[in-house]
Amino acid sequence: MTLSRSPSPHPGGGWSSPGLIPASGTTSPGSLSPGGISWAAAKSKSEEVRGYPSFSTRNSGFFSRQRHKISTWFPSFRRVSSHDYIDKDDYGRNWKRASGIVQTYRRSPIGGGSKFVIILGSNVEGGVMEWKGAREWAIERNSIWNKRRYAEKWGYELELANLLAKKRYSHEWRESWEKGDVIREAMRKYPDAEWFWWLDLNTWVMEYDISLQQHLFNDLKSHVYRDITAYNPLNITHPLPEFWLDELGRSLEGDGQADSLNMLLTQDCAGFNLGSFFLRRSLWTDRLLDIWWDPVMYEQMHMEWEHKEQDALEYIYQSQPWVRSGVGFLPQRSINAFPPGACGDGENPVIHYQQNAHDLVVNMAGCIFGRDCWSEIYYYRELSNWLGRSGWEQFRDGLTDLYDRMTGKDKDD
Repeated sequence: MTLSRSPSPHPGGGWSSPGLIPASGTTSPGSLSPGGISWAAAKSKSEEVRGYPSFSTRNSGFFSRQRHKISTWFPSFRRVSSHDYIDKDDYGRNWKRASGIVQTYRRSPIGGGSKFVIILGSNVEGGVMEWKGAREWAIERNSIWNKRRYAEKWGYELELANLLAKKRYSHEWRESWEKGDVIREAMRKYPDAEWFWWLDLNTWVMEYDISLQQHLFNDLKSHVYRDITAYNPLNITHPLPEFWLDELGRSLEGDGQADSLNMLLTQDCAGFNLGSFFLRRSLWTDRLLDIWWDPVMYEQMHMEWEHKEQDALEYIYQSQPWVRSGVGFLPQRSINAFPPGACGDGENPVIHYQQNAHDLVVNMAGCIFGRDCWSEIYYYRELSNWLGRSGWEQFRDGLTDLYDRMTGKDKDD
C-alpha cells in the first residue's frame, strides 16, 4: 500500500501515517509487559482504581464546580501560628477584593454615588493669555489628583472641563462663560446623574472620609436657607414687592420643600460665589442655563459685569422671581471655605476655614491677585494629609511627640 503524506483511515481500522508499515495502527498493542496484559485490560484496571466511569467527570454539580470561584469573593480570616508561612500577597488580594466590593456598592444606585458628578475646571485659559509655568502645572496636577481621589473613594464621576480661552467675539475672550456649555455636556454624558458639583481649579477637598450624602444630601433641608435676608451682603430686596406675584413668588422660603431645590451655592463677603456650587438636573436648571449664558445678555452687560457669570446670576436672581424659588444658600464653610487673605485676614469664623470643624472644601479664591496660589494649595494639601492619618499613624506621631517633650527636643527646635 502506498502511504499518503497525511494520515488517512485504513480499511481494517486504525490509521496509516507516513513512516509506518502498512499494518501499523490496525491492531492494538499485543502486550506491554512480559505478563501479556492487554491494552484494554490495563485501561479497565486503571478505571477501577480511579473509582469512576471513564465518561464521567469530577465535580459534576454546579456548586462543586464553582466552589473555588465563589469562595474567592469572600475575604478570609485565619489564625496563623508563628511557625506558618504567610504569603503577603494573599492579604493584599483579600483587601483589594473587599475594597472593590465596597466601591461597587458606592457607585451603584443603592449606594448613591452614581447620582453625583464632580466637574473640575482645568487648563484655565490653556496658556493663551500667558505661559503656564511649573507652579501652574503643579496646581493643576495636584488639584486633579485631589478630586479624583475623593470621587473614587465615594463612587462619584469626575469630569475635567478644559477651559481653554476662546475668542467667541471679535473683541472679547469668553473662557469664563463656558461653564454653562460644560455643565450641559456633563448632563448629556451622565444621564443617570442628578447633582453636578462645579469646583474651580484652586480648590482643595480637605476631608476624604466625609461623603456628600453624609455632609449635605441625607438631610438637605436642614442645611439650606432660602431667605437671603439671613445673610445679604448685596442688600437684595426679598421677596419682590410686585403685587402681581403669586403666593410662591411672595414667599420668603419658597415652598419649603427640599425637592424644589435646584441650585445650591454660597455667599462670601461680596455676594454670590461660584467657586463651588451644585446644580440639579431639572427643567428649572434648563431654563436657568438658557438665560444665564444667553449671548444677548452677555453682549449687553459684559463690560459692566466684572465677575462675569457671577454678576449675571446675581442680576437674574434679583429680577426673576421664579429663579428665587429654586435657589438654596448654604453656609459658606460647608462647601466653600476661604483661606486667610480672601475676604479678610482669616479671623471670620463664618467665612474662613476652621480646622477643628473639619470643613470639607477650601477655595483659594482670588489667590491670583497678589497671593501665591501654589503655596496655599501645598499648605492645604499637607494639612489634609495630616488630618487624614490612619489610627496607627496618629498613635505613632503621638509617641514621637511625647518622646520629644520628654527629651526636650521640641524646646530646642
